[in-house]
Amino acid sequence: MKYKLTFLLDSKNPWFEKYLRKYNFRLKNKYIIKISKNYNNIKNQDIVFILSYTRILPSQFLKKNKLNLIVHESKLPKDKGFAPVAYQVLKNKRTIHLSLFEAVKKVDSGPIFLRDKFILNGTELSEELRAKQAFGKLKIIKKFLLKYPKLISKKQTGKGNFNKKRKPKDSKININKSIKSQFNLLRVSDNESYPCYFEYKKQKYILKIYKKNKYDN
Repeated sequence: MKYKLTFLLDSKNPWFEKYLRKYNFRLKNKYIIKISKNYNNIKNQDIVFILSYTRILPSQFLKKNKLNLIVHESKLPKDKGFAPVAYQVLKNKRTIHLSLFEAVKKVDSGPIFLRDKFILNGTELSEELRAKQAFGKLKIIKKFLLKYPKLISKKQTGKGNFNKKRKPKDSKININKSIKSQFNLLRVSDNESYPCYFEYKKQKYILKIYKKNKYDN
């Protein structure tokens, strides 16, 4: 018998989809795999992975499936909430932990099945950070799927904190400080969606950052 598995993605936060669709879990003999962007269409699944979802799902939805799981890029209960990678990069962290846990009514508070991590070198810009984040997610998901159903979850312990949602104003550069001291802020900024900016003489200026190709003149 194959297990029924659905990946639930957020249509308003689509960055992870391209990585998921290209990834081959090589587990077709064990799972019937689907991808959905509408939780109303998901029920009676053995496993639902809720990935990069920015809205709180109703408790009724969680009851429709046997196991609802989330991958969060922090060592829970630390850095619950929004943009965990960005917040850790801003703190100059190079090791980003991942927690695969069960979704419960209280945000980012469910019992943990697996932990993993990925390493940053300190030079990655937004797209590179996304790529490492995506491959970290996929790696821990596959590890879970290979071991399922022979896993046991453990309750979260320790002191935690909750990150608020980042807003455009959080990408403001202080022109009186050095670029070096604000480099991590430039790294986590998205050149299109939420670029860095500064204000000078009542005018707002947009900053975009790119790596120079080593083959360019």
